[in-house]
Amino acid sequence: MEFGVWLAMIGLFLAGGLTPGPAVMLVVSSSLRYGFRPAMLPAIGVSTANLVWISLAAGGAAAIAAQFPAGFLVLKLAGLCFIGWLAIGLIRARPRDLRLSREAMPKRAALFGKGLGLQLANPNALVFFGALLPGYFDASRPLILQVAIAIATITFTEMLGLAFYAAGADRLARSFATPSFAKWFNRGAAALMFSSAAFAVWATSR
Repeated sequence: MEFGVWLAMIGLFLAGGLTPGPAVMLVVSSSLRYGFRPAMLPAIGVSTANLVWISLAAGGAAAIAAQFPAGFLVLKLAGLCFIGWLAIGLIRARPRDLRLSREAMPKRAALFGKGLGLQLANPNALVFFGALLPGYFDASRPLILQVAIAIATITFTEMLGLAFYAAGADRLARSFATPSFAKWFNRGAAALMFSSAAFAVWATSR
């Protein structure tokens, strides 16, 4: 992988990590409800799921998707349903004054699993990993080294972006969150989470 290609990959996935989408909204809502450190568990789950996506991209997932468009549409719609379920959970979350107390943190495995499941089901990932990432691999160079570079680069940029949002949400909760704010934030985050995934399904199905 040439240095210029690597820099372009950093730019692409750093921008993706800083763009509000389902993963960002999950981490932000977790930070508001439980605090910064617990919110990094779904972030780690998202980055773990990225390993699967990177492997699929290196294995030619885009070509498989072109061969079986109906099958991939079903997978994307199933992913949209999963994200819709997470969004409904946000809307139904009981608002509380986050300045006074945080919700009891669920099991670590549950938070990690939410991030892992969301990213595996995330139609947005098809845009970055299925359509864009394969173009960064050079077939004339060793693939294993390129995959290792992609894993390190994408994991770092993803975690950096999610940590940025988690820290901001944690500060927001301590500073001026109210029950009303939490209620409307959760609704807004749920709407953005679902609409972002729905747009990805629409954009990759035309």
